[in-house]
Amino acid sequence: MEKIIAHEPTIRMAAFFSVLLVMALWEIAAPRRRVEIPRLVRWSNNLGLVVLDAFLVRLVFPVVAVGAAVVAQDNGWGLLNQIDLPVWVGVVLAVLAFDLAIYLQHVLFHAVPALWRLHRVHHADLEFDVTTGVRFHPLEILISMAIKLLLVLALGPPALAVLIFEVLLNATSLFNHANLRLPGRVDALLRLVVVTPDMHRVHHSIIPSETNSNFGFNLPWWDWVLGTYLAQPSAGHKRMTIGVKQFRTRRDLWLDRLLVQPFQGEASQYPINRRSKRSE
Repeated sequence: MEKIIAHEPTIRMAAFFSVLLVMALWEIAAPRRRVEIPRLVRWSNNLGLVVLDAFLVRLVFPVVAVGAAVVAQDNGWGLLNQIDLPVWVGVVLAVLAFDLAIYLQHVLFHAVPALWRLHRVHHADLEFDVTTGVRFHPLEILISMAIKLLLVLALGPPALAVLIFEVLLNATSLFNHANLRLPGRVDALLRLVVVTPDMHRVHHSIIPSETNSNFGFNLPWWDWVLGTYLAQPSAGHKRMTIGVKQFRTRRDLWLDRLLVQPFQGEASQYPINRRSKRSE
């Protein structure tokens, strides 16, 4: 177990690039939507953002989530470190707790206008494919990491659970953002246990009421239970418009524009609380 934890960066990177490659090839073989923008334009800038995000996380945080779990366990910090549970039970509970926390964090980034400004960089992609799943503004990544570290210290999860969740989160984000065509029955079955590309694509609709649905990354259950599930987009998957209303040019896809985008324009009608105020 200690060897696995010690090789955490290698395990995560190997899983990330493996899933990225499989999804990219699958998209070419069986695309759900027609590709209108050259992949080189979008992929180079989206993946460039990933490199910058990774560099800044390592620069700002001397310890990341798995390391924080080891520190918490060594010092007896956190709820699960106060309870005598079988290892597998602790792992399952921690993974579920992390997934619910990611769901709630996602809702928060849609509800608070200042946070939405950061998160809309992810939504402003003009197409929806595997690289959209890693397109996040550096400030959002840093805030997310801070939240995750606080959760690790409060929960006290097994380090293995954190590693499993990190790998799952990266893999499922790549999968559910991929431009994949799945048979209807397969999609329906998969939605029982995991967020599928068709389910998450609704969340990237240009229509605010559809944008503010299907917040889950791994498990679909939180959307069902908390009333944010929407089965299909109103225009259908092939005809729906992806993105947000404010940033619609190909120049907006470039890395320099992505970095300054949070500081441009209004938060518009997308934040959940603004939408509710207008409907009153």
